[in-house]
Amino acid sequence: MNRATPLLALTTLLAGLTASTQALAATAPTYHQARWDPIHFQPAIATATDEQCLACHKEVLEPSISPQSPAGVKASETLAWYQTLSTYSGDQETFHRRHLVTPLAQELMAMKCNTCHQGNDPREETANSSATGLPDLIQRKHVNPDICLMCHGQFPWQNMAGLPGPWSEFGNIFQDNCNTACHGAVFRTVRHQVNYLKPEAIEKAGSENGDVCYGCHGGRSWYRISFPYPRHAWPNMPPGTPDWAKDRPSTSEARFLEGVKAPAAKQ
Repeated sequence: MNRATPLLALTTLLAGLTASTQALAATAPTYHQARWDPIHFQPAIATATDEQCLACHKEVLEPSISPQSPAGVKASETLAWYQTLSTYSGDQETFHRRHLVTPLAQELMAMKCNTCHQGNDPREETANSSATGLPDLIQRKHVNPDICLMCHGQFPWQNMAGLPGPWSEFGNIFQDNCNTACHGAVFRTVRHQVNYLKPEAIEKAGSENGDVCYGCHGGRSWYRISFPYPRHAWPNMPPGTPDWAKDRPSTSEARFLEGVKAPAAKQ
């Protein structure tokens, strides 16, 4: 028998296996394969791009508002709660489109898919439900609601000296402009320096229309509480910390500071 025959057969077999593997890799993954793709978990999701996410989830940016509710209320004849401020224009929009592609989102925000979506474990989505359960898992949620609270909390007027009540009732005293007496050059002047917002655009728009500020500071509140914003040091910051702010951090979460340039010092 020719000794080259087994070697030739093995080579042919390996070539066939390689071709089969390549063909398998070229086919679309099954649902379960996609579900367990490493991009859905840490650490890969932390560096995932929007293009990678939208390759499979592009439907979230497609217009898909229902013309009417199950009860028969027509969208064209009603205002959604997010449409009640002057900063929103146009028809009702879906959740993801409002945060990524609407005119206001494009002008003031720089949100990405992984700003909110930080991964999850389909095996265990209830915190502390087993001996190995991770305490930071959020029950039945794929997004930590603290992310939503950052822009959808209550307006904490009780913490603001000189403000007698909610901005919606007393903002006219300050010409509906947050910078008129307080935030222009006195208090909390280092703000919005995070990678999911456009700070320069926010400052400009806010100086022209108070609803820009109020929109994310009480105007579109989902919650009964306010977000405990970090107290970034600002020029001429008073010494000491008020009681209501003693537990607040002095800097934003590290992942929100990646790629952020320090603001130029004000003269």
